[in-house]
Amino acid sequence: MSSELSPTSGFELLRRIESSKIFQGVVISIIILSAMTIGAKTYDLPPLAEQGLTVMDNAITVFFLVEILFRFTAAPVKRRFLLDGWNLFDTLVVIGSLIPLDNSDAVLLGRLLRVFRVLRLVSVVPELRFLINSLLKAIPRMGYIALLMFIIFYIYAAMGSMFFSGVDQELWGDVAISMLTLFRVATFEDWTDVMYATMEQYPLSWLYYLTFIFLTAFVFLNMMIGAILEVMGEEQNAQQAQKAHDERDEIARQLKLVQAQLKELTQHISERR
Repeated sequence: MSSELSPTSGFELLRRIESSKIFQGVVISIIILSAMTIGAKTYDLPPLAEQGLTVMDNAITVFFLVEILFRFTAAPVKRRFLLDGWNLFDTLVVIGSLIPLDNSDAVLLGRLLRVFRVLRLVSVVPELRFLINSLLKAIPRMGYIALLMFIIFYIYAAMGSMFFSGVDQELWGDVAISMLTLFRVATFEDWTDVMYATMEQYPLSWLYYLTFIFLTAFVFLNMMIGAILEVMGEEQNAQQAQKAHDERDEIARQLKLVQAQLKELTQHISERR
């Protein structure tokens, strides 16, 4: 009976290792080491150090390949593993890192994929993965806010070009340049210099800047933050619901396993009698 249960117990062991904090800590450490290796290659180093970094980079690539194969083996449903966006991203990055850099045409692509290996830190750390998922899901809502911001920018840029083009042609010559100037004002990059220059001819032009800053820096920015927080709340609720569902499935699976073991034990006892 023990020989029949050994595949299941071995699979459970793989799952425990894959979800353990020690395994995740080792993976995170290797990703950080990979990032440091990539950064070190941007400096002028002695030939011996460059050779050492090359050997280390190859070892890191092999580790990532073994790690992704181990995670695929430990996955209960192989199809679901590849359907997960983060797992697919990790797999593509690891496969891309295997591109040999001897070919001159593949050097740039190989280096870029090695840089993207740092992004694997996001897929490994659940908290970072939660933030990125929330941000991606908030993009459609933020798009409408961005469209409204563009309309306000365009209206104020047209007004600025009509009134202030005579003050400074380089800042208010046309609508496009005026929008760049307003972006400078919205980011508070020496915007008072722009305002004081127009106030010399239009003393009440400060109303133009204050209303624009109030709309962009306070109203729309808070709307953006509110949209992200709302999506984060929905994502957290969905994550908790999925966790509860997984726990129920795990309990049901454990009950079925116990029932199967009890059935086998009963049959074994009856055969011995």
